[in-house]
Amino acid sequence: MKKLSDELLIESYHKARELNLSSEFIQLIESELQRRSLTRYKKMAFEQKVFA
Repeated sequence: MKKLSDELLIESYHKARELNLSSEFIQLIESELQRRSLTRYKKMAFEQKVFA
């Protein structure tokens, strides 16, 4: 995961959620988002989908 760009990691997270992939896989992505301090992007993108 360290080789993924921030943008690709965020996109991968949202696609994994959309496709309802395994919770373990989503947790791995969430851990990497947190390690990179990208958790605010996770929330922002979720809010955009909900309010769109």
